[in-house]
Amino acid sequence: MERNNLYPIFLKMHELQVLIVGGGNVALEKLTFLLKSSPTANVTMVAPFFREDVKALAQTFDIKMYNMAYQESFLCDKDLVIVATDKLSVNHQVYNDAKRRHLLVNVADTPDLCDFYLGGIVTKGHVKIAISTNGKSPTTAKRLRQFFESVIPEDINQMVKNLNVYRKTLKGDFEDKVTALNKITENLIQK
Repeated sequence: MERNNLYPIFLKMHELQVLIVGGGNVALEKLTFLLKSSPTANVTMVAPFFREDVKALAQTFDIKMYNMAYQESFLCDKDLVIVATDKLSVNHQVYNDAKRRHLLVNVADTPDLCDFYLGGIVTKGHVKIAISTNGKSPTTAKRLRQFFESVIPEDINQMVKNLNVYRKTLKGDFEDKVTALNKITENLIQK
């Protein structure tokens, strides 16, 4: 049986340095997706050309932009690289440079050149759900995102805050605390 073997993690994007190579439609999609989920992300972009809407979005979020061709020196002090150009030679060059530096890299629409994928994300306050179809069906991920957005209550954030306050008042060992929290939240999954 086939399965999705990807391991989901939640990164503190405000503590990482991200490079996006490209300035066109795909770069806009990647930047928009990143900033929607992590508006305080530290992003640098490099491209010989930037669409006007890329420039406007970058300016709104204080993104560093370099209007020039990619050079390997742009990878200095970076943690993650997203490649979003329509030039295969540039995509391969950035990928190879990033791998030599042991950086995580995503080359848009090229699964073989990706260490990670950007999946569907549902965010409601402190609650965030990541959805992956292992790159097989972005449309399914989109529909699942829409489903979860519609069924997760708008006041979920208040519940999370209240549970956090309650958790801090609990006495006993870890197992006792988990039991108490499980009891109070069991109605969340009533069928």
